[in-house]
Amino acid sequence: VQLQASGGGSVQAGGSLRLSCEVSGRALNDYAIGWFRQAPGKERDFVAAISWLSGNMLYADSVKGRFAISRNNAKNTVYLQMYRLRPEDTAVYYCAASTIRGSNIANYHHWGQGTLVTVSS
Repeated sequence: VQLQASGGGSVQAGGSLRLSCEVSGRALNDYAIGWFRQAPGKERDFVAAISWLSGNMLYADSVKGRFAISRNNAKNTVYLQMYRLRPEDTAVYYCAASTIRGSNIANYHHWGQGTLVTVSS
């Protein structure tokens, strides 16, 4: 499975951005796609995940109600719509694939390159 993230940029606090993760490869129905983020000097943290087949979603508490993950199977793309952004959302965002839907980063073995999101106050 190969993944390519895009859509990062700079936005003021309270603004919105949509990230995209283009996915390619075989048997995508066997995978969940997750978004993670890594702020400077911090560990990479789970943000959200979606099962490719069922569409079941999972969110980190810090983004519930502000971020929405979705997928377009026809375009092989997973989106992360981010609303009401905060300065603490500033990070490099990565998409990744796992055969297990969940927040455990150890289960994600396929990674795309990151895309930088900067939120200014």
